Amino acid sequence: MAAMKLEDKIAELKKRDQMAQEGGGAQRRERQHKEGKMSARERIEFLLDEGTFEETDKLVTHRCHDFGMAEQKYYGDGFITGYGRVEGRLVFVFAQDFTVFGGSLSEANAGKIVKIMDLAAKMGAPVIGLNDSGGARIQEGVMSLAGYADIFLRNTLYSGVVPQISAIMGPCAGGAVYSPAITDFILMVDQTSYMFITGPDVIKLVTHEEVTKDQLGGAHTHNETSGVAHFMCRDDAECLSMVRELLSFIPSNNMEDPPRKACTDPIDRLDEKLDSLIPDQSNMPYDMKDVIHTVVDDGYFFEIHEHYAKNIVVGFARFNGKPVGIVANQPAMLAGTLDINASVKGARFVRFCDCFNIPLVTFEDVPGFLPGTQQEFGGIIKHGAKLLYAFAEATVPKVTVITRKAYGGAYCVMASKHIRTDVNYAWPSAEIAVMGPEGAVDIVYKRELDGAENREAVRQQKIEEFRERLANPYVAADRGFVDAVIQPRETRKKLIQALEMLETKRDKNPPKKHGNIPL
Repeated sequence: MAAMKLEDKIAELKKRDQMAQEGGGAQRRERQHKEGKMSARERIEFLLDEGTFEETDKLVTHRCHDFGMAEQKYYGDGFITGYGRVEGRLVFVFAQDFTVFGGSLSEANAGKIVKIMDLAAKMGAPVIGLNDSGGARIQEGVMSLAGYADIFLRNTLYSGVVPQISAIMGPCAGGAVYSPAITDFILMVDQTSYMFITGPDVIKLVTHEEVTKDQLGGAHTHNETSGVAHFMCRDDAECLSMVRELLSFIPSNNMEDPPRKACTDPIDRLDEKLDSLIPDQSNMPYDMKDVIHTVVDDGYFFEIHEHYAKNIVVGFARFNGKPVGIVANQPAMLAGTLDINASVKGARFVRFCDCFNIPLVTFEDVPGFLPGTQQEFGGIIKHGAKLLYAFAEATVPKVTVITRKAYGGAYCVMASKHIRTDVNYAWPSAEIAVMGPEGAVDIVYKRELDGAENREAVRQQKIEEFRERLANPYVAADRGFVDAVIQPRETRKKLIQALEMLETKRDKNPPKKHGNIPL
């Protein structure tokens, strides 16, 4: 038999390459489009800089011979893996192709993901997963489960080494949810994506609860109720654009600083409206986002976890072109109190910033922890301690601005001087005390008030005295617990000066395997 000519071999390569490109075929891709979803390859092309995608393991096929699977083989086996660039920076990406076996995970395509994750860790580049899968491939049994565990291990080992981002762009159920759960950020597409451990049918069978897929694990549920997801997107295009935007604030790995952008917003810009932002009555709300938007570069704040635990605000912004993580109490929601959900949300964000060398700026207006049996029974002590632990553990530059209330244990928790915050500012409107004047007077002057004829008049007088003596920033300034009391209009300038001073900060925690955060 004559040997194959080189052009025949090239033709064979092209044929196989084309078969891999086709995935499950045009008909199934069209079905994706009708559901408002891009195909897996379209998603990767949209996400990455044009022409930069290099595919790996394009010709991998599954190794299952049971249940008639030997006759059903697709090149790539339903996963597209490789690397490319976002704004010129290297990223590794995998996309599950729902048109091939419902994007199910096999031993073979799990190996593809593991390979790019290992490469990403060696190269110091982010990993982005585009999830759209029916779960583990049932026909492969324990082999597909082993593939999940191989991925989970790498999610864990590379956590805090390279950023890991999960875009849920279709179904993600059963054991599959634990890979995104370990990653740093989860984005979900409204109406087309869902995540849950057990589906509606099993729930109905076991607990007799009736629930739809969307109610159980849709984008609204996980952005507003469970807090599992960080972003809710209208469609695939917005989701992928958001991934690109998120990457613009974070470094490629834990050894690098976040990427800097040119800044045209004056660094010494004064904002007079801040001087009158705080209401005269200390129990009146205002929107802390007004403060944030006013002081950051170009008024741009990229909020994380926007729809969950709205009494705390977290997200990224820039000061003089340099990214920072912002954590802020929100007086417009639950008076800015810290509750279980806000504590966990804040702690998770603080730890991410600390992992990846992103300075932390805290805006504080907190009257305390939310009271009530629901909070106490739910473990507010344990969960509140997470936020305290995260701030105390963080070694990145930390700057705090107390705009109004800083009461009790919540004062200590919100990046106070005592837990290694580098620069602490207070506005003249700051009230730093163990508790509010009203509650303090009722305790300190209880006997005197009980014996007074005109109790309420005496009480009001004592409240005013207490407010003058203790509910102000000057006692804390006297002790050096705040470094300066600043005019609100100067906040942007002061923050930039502090952050520039802290650029070369070096701090580390005592040597240990890892701490034991109160989970």
